[in-house]
Amino acid sequence: MNDTGPYSNYRLTVRLELANKPGVFARVAALLAEEQANLGAVDIVSATKTCMVRDVTFDAQSEAHGKKVLARLAALSDVTVLSASDRIFLLHLGGKIRVEGKIAISTRNVLSMVYTPGVGRVAQAIAQDKSKAYVFTSKSNSVAIVTDGSAVLGLGNLGPEAALPVMEGKAMLFKELAGIDAWPLCLNTQDPDVIVRIVQGIAPGFGAINLEDIGAPRCFEIERRLKQSLDVPVMHDDQHGTAVVILAALTNALRVVGKRIEQVRVVVNGLGAAGTACCRMLLAAGVSHLLGCDKEGIILYGEAEQLRACRADLAGCLTPENPRGTLRDALKGADVFIGLSVGNILSAEDLDAMATDRIVFAMANPDPEVSPELAASHCRVFATGRSDYPNQINNALAFPGIFRGALDVQAAEINEVMKLAAANALAHTIPEGAVSEDYIIPSLFDKTVVPNVAQAVAAAARDTGVARRRNKAKSEM
Repeated sequence: MNDTGPYSNYRLTVRLELANKPGVFARVAALLAEEQANLGAVDIVSATKTCMVRDVTFDAQSEAHGKKVLARLAALSDVTVLSASDRIFLLHLGGKIRVEGKIAISTRNVLSMVYTPGVGRVAQAIAQDKSKAYVFTSKSNSVAIVTDGSAVLGLGNLGPEAALPVMEGKAMLFKELAGIDAWPLCLNTQDPDVIVRIVQGIAPGFGAINLEDIGAPRCFEIERRLKQSLDVPVMHDDQHGTAVVILAALTNALRVVGKRIEQVRVVVNGLGAAGTACCRMLLAAGVSHLLGCDKEGIILYGEAEQLRACRADLAGCLTPENPRGTLRDALKGADVFIGLSVGNILSAEDLDAMATDRIVFAMANPDPEVSPELAASHCRVFATGRSDYPNQINNALAFPGIFRGALDVQAAEINEVMKLAAANALAHTIPEGAVSEDYIIPSLFDKTVVPNVAQAVAAAARDTGVARRRNKAKSEM
């Protein structure tokens, strides 16, 4: 299914100079119709007796299709393509974020307080008590978004420059959804040792570290080492944010089908960063029957207690050299399938081999593990990572509230209990009576999501002793 229409990712506006005579624009419209490029707005820029300049907007099916349409337009007689613009690229001109001061420097007196000499008094106070950086600087509300560009979205190892627009978008979500100031830090290295040293070096200026789009298995080592060495929360969102949202969605899906998490048989396909974190989260939440599959087949298995015991490090239960059957073997009698792998690997027969009232989360993008049209008639609850179908599992539902809650109590870490609390709060944002097959996860634009998740995370931080902020008002000098 192409993402065309009002929200197409391939909407182009082309400026055409047309001979001012009958039938010329009709040929343009006919060409667009022939190419199945949906015609949108048509605006007259200028007109003379001999020519007319029009801006024509249309939706292409892909970037390649857009180039083909432009080439065909340029080949029409009496038509000249003057320019073409892509709204996605126009939106990114000059970047998407900026820094703004909270205080206008309008007088010499204000300048002397926000900078020298007045700021020196604040610097000395912090030197005597480093915790005052949370009170008198932006540290308490700042997150560093750190990437090496090695796993950008689903596009692969694109490098730090290509990762920057993605990190800017992440910073926008932090600000818009949770009021957090986040800063993209795209590192020109993919050496774990160097990345760890850089993040350790910049950590004093931030209240938390969000690792993003760092490929497996390096991401595991980097996160582990930073969590051990820093006194601020460190979370690799591709792992834990995704796992939190999947658990929340599964919680509500099980409410729909009337099954208990301790009883269901779950198959996770794809054991990269997100897949392994998902397995750990499911085991922590009470799943007793779990099979993990990769391209080799079933490589994560074991008795319930054995799996739970090694959930912090699943390596002990991973046997890629000795698979216990295929993905299709794993699906026989399974209640839940969670795909974090590649598109179009499941058939109707595969789904029908599962238990009744089956739950399928097909998270591969842009093409899910099974087409939504096929899944609709072969499973009870279906979810994807896409925004053009119901039940979008999007980690943006988790990370803003998780970091908001952690920052609010100046947490030293984001632990398992905090993540479980986030998943529970996210699931129960939807009232009991409103949960249905097509509504197991709230909308990204639900204004109650971030406060609910943040409050639950903050409470869990206090309960587990990692919250450092006192319950009374912030201390002053």
